[in-house]
Amino acid sequence: LQRPSGNRLHSIFLQPANSLVVEGVSDLLYIQTVSEYLKVRGLEGLSEDWTITPVGGSDKVPTFVALIGAQTNLNVVVLIDYQHRDRQVVENLYKRKLLDRRHVITYADFTLEDEADVEDMFDPDFYLSIVNDVYGSSISESDISIGHPRIVRRLEKYFSDNPLTSEERFNHYRPAKYLAENISSLESQLSDVVLQRFQRVFDRLNSLLVRSPSQ
Repeated sequence: LQRPSGNRLHSIFLQPANSLVVEGVSDLLYIQTVSEYLKVRGLEGLSEDWTITPVGGSDKVPTFVALIGAQTNLNVVVLIDYQHRDRQVVENLYKRKLLDRRHVITYADFTLEDEADVEDMFDPDFYLSIVNDVYGSSISESDISIGHPRIVRRLEKYFSDNPLTSEERFNHYRPAKYLAENISSLESQLSDVVLQRFQRVFDRLNSLLVRSPSQ
């Protein structure tokens, strides 16, 4: 991924801009990949007016939002994972008036589960097939059917109990990168339910855009 140039970063703070804050690079890859897939088929994807910024974890979101939120020409929306231990972090974004409540969005809003990461937007069998391709493993849903509601946490536990090597650990960036690089061969496995779920996310985000007067 290319880092934004100095001019690009500078321009964000000089003209009306829409900043979508996500936790990590994996979120960015999944969002961009599925959005482009939908657009190629004439469906609703994420507007190009959004600038997606990964901040490196849910714990860094409030500080980053407070920093860029001070810029009056920025429209900031957060799309993040949701787990019970982060509930206060998520709620504080609007309770402390860092953001409007509508601008704090979690994946759990769309999966209808108590907790959810971006990986939970996909069907479990699809996500597992990607993981198995990446790691050369043969994990089935029954192998990780018990435990945490979030599939990434269940996989972390599985790899901890069944390490492939003494040094290898589950890294959720690798499946995201794999999907982005192989979407043409994997697209047929994306279910309508998954695509509709992402479309609802993009619809919600695009409804929150602030456009410059010239647009």
